[in-house]
Amino acid sequence: MNIIVSGGGTGGHIYPAITIIRAIECKVKGAKFLYVGTRRGLEADIIPKEGLPFATVDIRGFERHLTPMNLLRAGKAMAGTVRAMKIVKDFRPDIVIGTGGYVCGPILLAASLMHIPTLIQEQNVVPGITNRILSKVVTKIAVGAAEAMRRFPKEKTVFTGNPIRSEVMTARRGLGAREFGLDPEKLTVLVSGGSRGARAINRAMIGVLANAVPYQMVQFLHVTGKGEYEDVLARLAAAGVHLADVPHIKVEPYLYNMPQAMAMADLAVFRAGATGLAELTARGIPAILVPYPFAAENHQEYNARALERAGAARVILDRDLSAETLSALLAELLSEHHKLEDMAEASRSLGRPRAAEEIADLAIDLANRREA
Repeated sequence: MNIIVSGGGTGGHIYPAITIIRAIECKVKGAKFLYVGTRRGLEADIIPKEGLPFATVDIRGFERHLTPMNLLRAGKAMAGTVRAMKIVKDFRPDIVIGTGGYVCGPILLAASLMHIPTLIQEQNVVPGITNRILSKVVTKIAVGAAEAMRRFPKEKTVFTGNPIRSEVMTARRGLGAREFGLDPEKLTVLVSGGSRGARAINRAMIGVLANAVPYQMVQFLHVTGKGEYEDVLARLAAAGVHLADVPHIKVEPYLYNMPQAMAMADLAVFRAGATGLAELTARGIPAILVPYPFAAENHQEYNARALERAGAARVILDRDLSAETLSALLAELLSEHHKLEDMAEASRSLGRPRAAEEIADLAIDLANRREA
């Protein structure tokens, strides 16, 4: 079975694609994959390291108003479509899967025109523009959020949840505590603004951590992002927080083992990217969500509000975030255990830990129908 997978630009498109590939590999021995992305996106670095064949299409997103640059990009889009058709023709896939990003446009359109089954996976409550356009021509749509169902054609849309790494579910609290030098018996707050960090969250956490120094019954694991790490350390030192003297507070620039951190988290402070939320809900972790305010079409706030309505999270908008607002909400949730327990149950009810397997089964079924 030959399978093309495309997704580009951000880790939120790339990592779900890799997870789907690994799930299909477990089900179809000898399956051959080709990943199609761009030279400029993160996929150009990540995909070769995963050992996957990689091809590129030169395309960029359009600005939201008429500019000379858009005319140039329109020309590149036409050339990209021609390139995509050649890739599809040469590889002869049984199915083409897209997980988002502009590069999915030409490759899935080319496959549709050649009557090859196509599947898109939409992670967010509010779909991106590429997937909204592709939804009119693809064979099937797998959505990560139940609320996204109404935004696509009903007859071809399936609610699967978002794919998560298998290690998210296999990581254990005790091992995570040993990994980070923390106490597995204490309440633990995991703070992360994503792989690059979130300045607003980091700045608010300075005051939170300064207030937390005397209260050792709660421990914090704060992931700043590499670019923010030194600034956070300097601000903590200026606030009188000396990390060597406070073993219940850990500050890291980046975690390569986030699943182990999640395994010991009783409460998370996160942005509201779809992949992170899928991992939190799969483990049933309550969250304080601070949506990134500049996400396309404000999709992170829609993601966050969906969890809030379900009782799995509380939301603080970026403009309202401060050490005071975050400290107050943390104090409320950490001091009233029944609230955390109710949020954890609600979070767990939203989790779809088998999403990758369901999407893999859907893709395999579409490919097999074509062969038949």
